[in-house]
Amino acid sequence: MPIFFESKQLVTPGDLLAEGDYLAGNNTHAEASRIYASRLGLVFYEEKRVSVVALNAFYIPSIGDLVIGKITEVNISGWTVDINAPYSALLQASDVVSKFKPQRDDLSRIFDVGDLVLAKIVNYDRTRDPLLTVREPELGKINRGQIVKITPTKIPRVIGRKGSMINMLKKETGCGIVVGQNGLILVDGERPEDERLAIMAIHKIEQEAHTSGLTDRVTEMMRKEREAVK
Repeated sequence: MPIFFESKQLVTPGDLLAEGDYLAGNNTHAEASRIYASRLGLVFYEEKRVSVVALNAFYIPSIGDLVIGKITEVNISGWTVDINAPYSALLQASDVVSKFKPQRDDLSRIFDVGDLVLAKIVNYDRTRDPLLTVREPELGKINRGQIVKITPTKIPRVIGRKGSMINMLKKETGCGIVVGQNGLILVDGERPEDERLAIMAIHKIEQEAHTSGLTDRVTEMMRKEREAVK
């Protein structure tokens, strides 16, 4: 009863996933004794059930990506970070602390469980978990602002062609907006109402990403909202 991929490998529609005594789970279908993928995504084998998690449901890491993550574990050599992907990411203590010594340095005083960090992926080849860095300017612990989570595949629409959409959002709301490629966006405004307006606009972009003329509609929506609260 062979399987033809390893769990968490990327598969495409029509790929043969397993043959024999298996059950077809989400986004798969059975033909005779064979299980095939129905969607582009990651395959998971859970006992006898074979499933595919659709690609647009999560973020696939890529070297150079800016991401927003949450610290989920502090260990002796660094931190485990949830980056909204099927794989946890690693942030090594040596990336943060010069001349790191486990017996001396309390890593939880730098980043603790639950902290949010802005980081960049520096290594990932699907044979190991993604490796992060916070050494570049502006990276590190997030201490203010609100986090908006959207479908990762909609991130290019939030950015827009040559940054047109994100620049418009910053101008119209007066907020600092940092876009993580993993579907998490940091919105930091001077006033709560500015942040609320930016978040409304981001959700509208996510919902209408497939449509044309979106920039004009988002701009008009924000202007109407501002008029309504005057």
